Amino acid sequence: MDDLILNVDFSAPERRSKKEPGNRKHQSFVRRRRELERRGVLRQKQLPAAAPGAPRPGRARRGGAKRCPKENGAATTSRCPPVSQNGPKHKARGAAQNGVTGAKDEARGAALAAPPVSQNGPTGTGAPTQSKAKARRAAQNGPTGTGGKAKARGAGSAPPAPSKLVALDCEMVGTGPGGRTSALARCSIVTYEGDVVYDRYVRPEAAIVDYRTRWSGIRPRHMAQAVPFRRAQQQVLQILAGKVVVGHAIHNDFKALHYCHPKALTRDTSQIPLLNRRAGFPENVNISLKRLTKALLNQDIQVGKSGHSSVEDARATMELYKVVEQEWEQHLQQNPEQK
Repeated sequence: MDDLILNVDFSAPERRSKKEPGNRKHQSFVRRRRELERRGVLRQKQLPAAAPGAPRPGRARRGGAKRCPKENGAATTSRCPPVSQNGPKHKARGAAQNGVTGAKDEARGAALAAPPVSQNGPTGTGAPTQSKAKARRAAQNGPTGTGGKAKARGAGSAPPAPSKLVALDCEMVGTGPGGRTSALARCSIVTYEGDVVYDRYVRPEAAIVDYRTRWSGIRPRHMAQAVPFRRAQQQVLQILAGKVVVGHAIHNDFKALHYCHPKALTRDTSQIPLLNRRAGFPENVNISLKRLTKALLNQDIQVGKSGHSSVEDARATMELYKVVEQEWEQHLQQNPEQK
């Protein structure tokens, strides 16, 4: 048998250079980072922790994951890549970061999928706004619920306040060819109680051809101290503004004033069927103020040859309105189209 020769070297082996841990990507990053540290680009607080267990500066994220250090300079990346993907320590760090991200995603998905929180509860986001809106609606609707206002209107509401009611009557003279054009010559306004608010003779803008004294009671001497039409018109309209105006065939009075009052604030006693019914007249016939006053109030007006008095006629009109005030106002509330 041949001899086996062994060549054994008992000298100390050469020490190999320690290989840097991590894959090539990580090694490139470490070399790049060291170069930046050498140039002084990175600040001290941004350097990685010296010891594995030492706390790192900055605020820690929820779930134990720590915030990546921010790097300044154009050569740095916005996200901090993992130090190593092979060691157990870096695997744990990646798991912690993934856990935080997953928890955030799950929480965001749950918030989007969850039904909206009730706004009516005491802890709801819009609780004060909703409660105020409900209180406002309840105040508007009243104790009868959503249709409280309509039911109250149907059941009957109070008539206009006496301070909001006035009665108007005008006397006219004739102007133009043959005196056939009616022009305002006297205007009177009384309150609900019959007190005179306004009573003035008015000088028409055109020359008077026919004074119509038998009906108007106007004479030439009345024009000496008469108010010019434009001034009288301004004064009258200031009084009528916002008021409920009562009159008999009142459209003639408004025409003489060159004015149109809101229909909802107008009460024409010649157009109230209840008055005709109470007086025993046909409902669809216009009855004169004189006949209605005699039938319902047992008063005589517009008598004699001195002519009519606009103050007397305005007071009679207001008294006729009072006869059917409650019933007529209730009827108008139930039938607003007749206002």
